Amino acid sequence: MEQALAAHIRRVYVPMTETGFYILLCLRQESHGYGVIRRVEDLTGGQLRISPGTMYGSLRKMERDGLIRFVREEDQRKLYRVTPLGEWVLELETARITRLYQTMKEALEGDG
Repeated sequence: MEQALAAHIRRVYVPMTETGFYILLCLRQESHGYGVIRRVEDLTGGQLRISPGTMYGSLRKMERDGLIRFVREEDQRKLYRVTPLGEWVLELETARITRLYQTMKEALEGDG
């Protein structure tokens, strides 16, 4: 991957918003925006609700930046899927979240 592109993607997407993280996580499987909205609500027990405006704005931005790609249209809905670049960003963010969790866990154990 070109260094300038990697630097741009890191600057824009890492750390990710919770919404962005869940969108990429859900688009590891082909889906449309409304399907992602429902899946995120299910995954978070309703604690995170993505509005349609936020969803479709995020999909446009992520598609423009190459993190997701349009796959096909089905029943007048656009289906998307994460790209290798999007998988890379998801891996970076997962590693960051794991590191945060481990640091917190170690700090709390040290307080006891």
